[in-house]
Amino acid sequence: MDIKSRLALIGSAIFLVMPVTHANAAESGFYLGGSVGSAAVEANIDDGGVVLPQPPPVFDEDDFGWKVFAGYNFALGEVFTLGLEGGYTDLGKPSADIVLIPISVDPTALNLWGTAGFDIGPVGVYAKYGVVSWDVEAVIDDIRVSDDGSDPAYGVGLRFNLGSVEIRGEYEIYDISDVEDVTMLSVGLAYRF
Repeated sequence: MDIKSRLALIGSAIFLVMPVTHANAAESGFYLGGSVGSAAVEANIDDGGVVLPQPPPVFDEDDFGWKVFAGYNFALGEVFTLGLEGGYTDLGKPSADIVLIPISVDPTALNLWGTAGFDIGPVGVYAKYGVVSWDVEAVIDDIRVSDDGSDPAYGVGLRFNLGSVEIRGEYEIYDISDVEDVTMLSVGLAYRF
């Protein structure tokens, strides 16, 4: 089967499923779910008193990440939703050799989000803003260090509702102080009660 036939078959399946989904996807209720994806960590390496090349080296690695979440959506009219969501995120264990020094980090986070969404039929988009309580264990040249804190986080998502099941794609940014960039791009499923 060529690519055009496959795309036509997928498109037909989507249109066949759409009539059995809710015409109005903006519904109040609890949901529970999980996602998997790619988590990325980018940070400038502190010299710690050691003379390093200028500009300082950058740790910029990604790894497999996953998360679980639960929340509640409040329907506001026909298409708008506001919600509250909490969850746990494991951002993998990225590692690299920076200036011949092996470095690995193991970041995890508990997060609490406020969400705002806009649904048209089974398709919806949403934004999220909240706080992330993070913890990181790092090994730098066989020296184990750890740090933790709380910082703001934000993201955007796209969802597709199939009855009580929701397929989601999300991009989240954890605005952690003293770190250039911590992000997660994920896909997952949520079950709505």
